Amino acid sequence: MRSRVRNVTTKVSAGPLKFTMIQPIHLKEAWRIYKHHRKVKSKGFTQYTGSEKEICKQILNDCFNKEKHYFQVSAGHFTEFYTRDFGWSCESLLKLGYKDKVKSTLQYALSIFQKHNIITTTINPKGIPFDFSKFAIDSLSYLIHSLTLLNNKSLINTYKTFLNEQISQYFDRVVDQETGLVKKHKSFSSMKDHSQRKSSCYDNCMIARLKTQLKKLNLNNPFKQYNYQKLILDNFWNDKFFLDDLSGQTHVAGDANIFPFYNNIIKNKNIMKKAFNAIHEEKLDQPFPLKYSSSFVNQNFIFAQKLVPEYETTTIWMHMGPLYVKLLKSIDKPRYEKHKQTYLNLVKKHKNFLEVYNTNGNPYQTWCYSTDESMLWCANLLTL
Repeated sequence: MRSRVRNVTTKVSAGPLKFTMIQPIHLKEAWRIYKHHRKVKSKGFTQYTGSEKEICKQILNDCFNKEKHYFQVSAGHFTEFYTRDFGWSCESLLKLGYKDKVKSTLQYALSIFQKHNIITTTINPKGIPFDFSKFAIDSLSYLIHSLTLLNNKSLINTYKTFLNEQISQYFDRVVDQETGLVKKHKSFSSMKDHSQRKSSCYDNCMIARLKTQLKKLNLNNPFKQYNYQKLILDNFWNDKFFLDDLSGQTHVAGDANIFPFYNNIIKNKNIMKKAFNAIHEEKLDQPFPLKYSSSFVNQNFIFAQKLVPEYETTTIWMHMGPLYVKLLKSIDKPRYEKHKQTYLNLVKKHKNFLEVYNTNGNPYQTWCYSTDESMLWCANLLTL
């Protein structure tokens, strides 16, 4: 039944922190991130020369692992393949002329995934796939998204059997087959991998796009029986914005209100205007886009959130920002131009493209973490 919640400014306290199973591979990740933090504290961020666009192009060059022939998320501490982040950047990379490198990146990832019989969010620098902190619900969707964009039939045919097996396993694991929605009472890792959400809007948008793209690639499609446009509107849209998840919380969340449009599920411009107006009224785009939320919300978080307070709540993320701004262009050109220029100014100021900023617009930092740098996401700025 469609929710009718109207309050767009709910402020509630944070939910309890949950401990998760720490694995050796997570500890190695943490150590590399901490070493990068020490380097930044001592020497500052890498400084590139040239114009804003020249800086971004140098970053893209540094993000390509020339030994193993794949795009890393960054040339900072996330020096590894991320299915999600590559998916965000793939369309722009193709537009910028990196088709061969996109292909070699997907060949690299698929060969490792097939070898280990799993599709995960991350492949570490040693070629080991893993998720943080549990099975990630969006990895398959982003992998299929990137394959759809590249549209290399030979590559798809090579891995078709493996992909079909993974699709079937994913469907059984993730989908409530009675409703077609993500299982509400199971917890999955996702875009906000520190939070514990219940069948989030973002997660369901991942399945909605997956359904469409599996059809394009002629792969097994157990999702075809469901109308995800209707499901997402009926379960998440409250006539002013999309709810974050099915927990009953009523805050405005950045990801919930851009991915129905970014994933090309909801095409109604009036709905987009309302959702983006809610983002603006809640100040998720201030001082520049985009925050996950304007306050701590009543959600459970894994223990890692304790080490990086506000990391996945009120901080400003440069992966979502350009995706939002690109959509904004079709409904509010002046605001689009303003935010685009702000991004260019940030690149010029820091001589780099940074991962995340705190609420006052400065690079995010805690006692043990410094924002990552030299992000692959800058491809999306180049195509704004």
